[in-house]
Amino acid sequence: MMRPAGYTLIASFNPIHSVILKHHRRLSLNISYGNSAKSKKSAAHIQKHQLRTKVVMVAGQYLPPLFSVAPMMDWTNNHYRTLARMISKHAWLYTEMIAAETIVYQENNLDRFLEFSPEQHPIVLQIGGNNLDNIAKATELANAYCYDEINLNCGCPSPKVAGHGCFGVRLMLDPKFVAEAMSVIAANSDVPVSVKCRIGLDDHDSYNELWKSNTYVKTNVSTAFVENIKGKDFTCDFIYKVSSQSPTRHFIIHSRKALLNGLSPADNRRIPPLKYEYYYGLLRDFPDLRFTINGGINCVDEVNAALRQGAHGVMVGRAAYHNPWYTLGHVDSAVYGAPISDLSRRQVLEQYQVYGDSVLEKYGPHRPSIREVVKPLLHFFHSEPGNGLWKRKADAAFFHCKTMKSFLEETLVAIPDSVLDAPVAKALPGREDLFANLNDLLPPPYETREQEQEQEVLYA
Repeated sequence: MMRPAGYTLIASFNPIHSVILKHHRRLSLNISYGNSAKSKKSAAHIQKHQLRTKVVMVAGQYLPPLFSVAPMMDWTNNHYRTLARMISKHAWLYTEMIAAETIVYQENNLDRFLEFSPEQHPIVLQIGGNNLDNIAKATELANAYCYDEINLNCGCPSPKVAGHGCFGVRLMLDPKFVAEAMSVIAANSDVPVSVKCRIGLDDHDSYNELWKSNTYVKTNVSTAFVENIKGKDFTCDFIYKVSSQSPTRHFIIHSRKALLNGLSPADNRRIPPLKYEYYYGLLRDFPDLRFTINGGINCVDEVNAALRQGAHGVMVGRAAYHNPWYTLGHVDSAVYGAPISDLSRRQVLEQYQVYGDSVLEKYGPHRPSIREVVKPLLHFFHSEPGNGLWKRKADAAFFHCKTMKSFLEETLVAIPDSVLDAPVAKALPGREDLFANLNDLLPPPYETREQEQEQEVLYA
């Protein structure tokens, strides 16, 4: 039986621009880390099964995903998310995409891929894949870790994913399969489900045009016939079919199309033009759904501009990774209306040192290594005095430091106390023309095939 997939963790998912928290408390790091591998495994097992009750108990404290950090391969891992949560208490965090096959084949080693600390809530697991059995099994296995939402990747343009892997953004060519996958995910989980996609791919990129075609899509199992819309309402048809044939009510829209032939993932983030008018057209044409906008939004000022324009939520990617202090440091106060924090970088590093030393070589020699644990900190002093020297000292320290404590003691001498002890500075202004003339650019309203047929009969 298909389960509903609405936002059960929050009282309302309606956009709110300012929320004052009555119970504002600093992130707690009261986590005990056992020395015995056996005790760690036992404690983790107990914690996972107790955590589901805890999540339900604190669900009312989760605020809507007005701001979320995008899933980014090799970047939004456990280490980065731990740092991000120390800076922002309310931003929604996403895992990097994890292939359903990885979860299934690593069933006896799942902690390495899925485990996270309770402080990381609210957190979304993003999975990728094109095999319904593996997607179902992966979802079932992930239940013990109590993620707050499960998201299906339908937007990654990487050749390994959308090319040889035949999933990611290529799934947009098969909305029927995506609907089946979302139904499978919802049926095997008790949390909301969502889809992250683009506005199109290659020449399948229209909101409203004139004609449709049929296409054969090669999957890893067989060559399946799929009816696709080329030019004619491709973006809207994907949203309509997935939402009408599955419990999916939340879509994260990367407002660029993907070009699979000849463009790298990096080029796919900058060469296809942003079309925010498609996103806001979806808000108009699908009022019963929830949409988060993604792509080209680089600071909190621009996040608020998108929210004022009517966005339900905003997802920020590389800006949150390359400049975490200034990007995430303003989220709680400027987006959620929480009191301004006096948290300093030194305080964050003290907390992160405790975390880092607890996880070093947790899964064996150099798994993770000091370099992996430090990686999220490499942009922590973006544009600050001493940043260049600190990075050079970090490169040298990687070769001999065995603990986070020794690493920070050796490298932080490059950073002035005035930088380490200062709270986050005033947010920089965003681009004023980011959503200029948006209403004039909106595409014509979308009509479903049924509505078109009704009109054809009416005027026949």
